Amino acid sequence: MIAATLALLLALPLLVWTAAIFDRIGTGRGATVLGPLRSGAALLLRPNTPTEAPDRLNRLLAPGWYLALALVGLSVVPLAPGIVASDLSTGLVLWGACEALTVVVVFLHGWSPNAPLPLIGAYRYVAIGLPAMLLSMFVLIGAALPAQSLSVLAVVEAQRDLWNVVRQPLGLPLFMALGLAITLRGPFDYADGAELAGGTSAEESGPALAMWQFARAAMLVAFSGMAATAFLGGHLGPVLPGPLWLLLKTLAVMAATVAAGRFFARMPPARMLTLLWVVLLPLSFANLALVGVTVLP
Repeated sequence: MIAATLALLLALPLLVWTAAIFDRIGTGRGATVLGPLRSGAALLLRPNTPTEAPDRLNRLLAPGWYLALALVGLSVVPLAPGIVASDLSTGLVLWGACEALTVVVVFLHGWSPNAPLPLIGAYRYVAIGLPAMLLSMFVLIGAALPAQSLSVLAVVEAQRDLWNVVRQPLGLPLFMALGLAITLRGPFDYADGAELAGGTSAEESGPALAMWQFARAAMLVAFSGMAATAFLGGHLGPVLPGPLWLLLKTLAVMAATVAAGRFFARMPPARMLTLLWVVLLPLSFANLALVGVTVLP
């Protein structure tokens, strides 16, 4: 457990750096190896933006809480057989708790500056984020059914003969919607949208903004690791070592998530709510029912 925890902590900055490079591809914002480092250094040198009567404690802690949720979620992802930072029999439940608390943390990030644009972004995100969490619940239960366990290790072992992405083809695309929601990107970026001048981040600059962006990238890594584990067999694979297979699958999901965030346009909030409640949630329930029929005796 200690070795797995140290490996996660050592690998996270590198993976976050890779996520930042993915984020810049095709944007003309210096999509080079040193681009994210230059931008991060520039942010650290800028002063923070004061606002009138902010909630200073939550404004200070929200980025740290966001990063902590990403680390806790990533801790249940097995690096290799028997090697996992948090070997819990209810690992999927812990991941679900991290998802749900993300909504709270993003709301507090928008609440704390005591300014209109961040607060609007916070309320919009809560309205969209809650049904996205329900979507994930049905999808993850479907991933757990073949293993008949909520342990992430058991979910991986149940995919030795057939990955869940083949067993339930709707699962991974629906789970990707959650990834877009909890990483605040693409069609689900109602918290930090450009039309709100950055939304919950509108009043942030300097180190506080750098920390928030780092936490967003860390959550992208955590989501991608969980998606690769729950649907792509995690560390399972021939020839190569298990951790390398997990890394390659995580990078593939990360790239797909960033690409989806760029490709799909954002809908008006009312239309997105209709899509979530009327289309995607019933699809996730149908996916769960189909998996139950096929894998349970």
